[in-house]
Amino acid sequence: MKTEEVKKSAFVHVSVLSQELVAYLEISPAGHYLDATVGGGGHSQLILAAAPDVRLTVIDRDAEAIAAAQAKLAPYGDAVQFWQGNFAQYQPGERLFDGIIADLGVSSAQLDLPERGFSFRHPAKLDMRMDQRQSLTAADIINHWDEVQLADAFYQYGEERLSRRIARRIVEQRPLQTTTELADAIASCVPRKYRYGRIHPATRVFQALRIVVNQEMESLETFLNQAPHWLKPGGRIGIISFHSLEDRLIKHRLRDSPLLQVLTKKPITPQAEELQENRRSRSAKLRFAQRREWGMGNRE
Repeated sequence: MKTEEVKKSAFVHVSVLSQELVAYLEISPAGHYLDATVGGGGHSQLILAAAPDVRLTVIDRDAEAIAAAQAKLAPYGDAVQFWQGNFAQYQPGERLFDGIIADLGVSSAQLDLPERGFSFRHPAKLDMRMDQRQSLTAADIINHWDEVQLADAFYQYGEERLSRRIARRIVEQRPLQTTTELADAIASCVPRKYRYGRIHPATRVFQALRIVVNQEMESLETFLNQAPHWLKPGGRIGIISFHSLEDRLIKHRLRDSPLLQVLTKKPITPQAEELQENRRSRSAKLRFAQRREWGMGNRE
């Protein structure tokens, strides 16, 4: 029991753009909302507290996130339903929601727990699985994919311009078993000015690996195609992203959906106060759209 309590307390995620998200969601009394990436439950708690008799369905791949959210949202009892899994695989049946939110990417807790392998700040196994039930890990990719596959992944998902050079060095030095071994291999093959630049030279490769391990872009595309059908007429969907690949996909899918009216022509970004309090919020972008009152779509 003590070990489980430690895990719950260790999973601490600072929610970003919370005030803006709640304001745009226009939460109504007795409304039913979907938090597709509950994390530690920060956004969910604000939604539940915003109006009386609100109900919430929450999703997350990460069992530790679900456990942390269950503890945080326990005072709301049966008003909250939990589902562990990939939001792209969720099926609400005939249920329609008054609003849907998703806060994408890796959480603060996942970055700060060394054993999860998301960060190169601490030595840990190359894992990066959001759902520990899946078999594919970052180590499998690094040690078994060929050089061209690695370079393509780093370029496509990390926008890493030195992808070929880095892939070549990884193949030369593998097997690589830990986060710090991989980070050191990357740093050893880039120019000095790149090595000591604004961000660590391994940052983009680690982003690419995480995206590939968790099939994040494919899952997001599926979710964006399905989620508008889960909204009631007038219901709103808000999605927070943290890198240009996600934001670009969200922008186009919300704009191109015949069921949605875009509410944010430009993404909402954190204000100065939030940037000062939470440095990790600096890359966050929030986009919102609303289900049109007409055209109930194929599902209904």
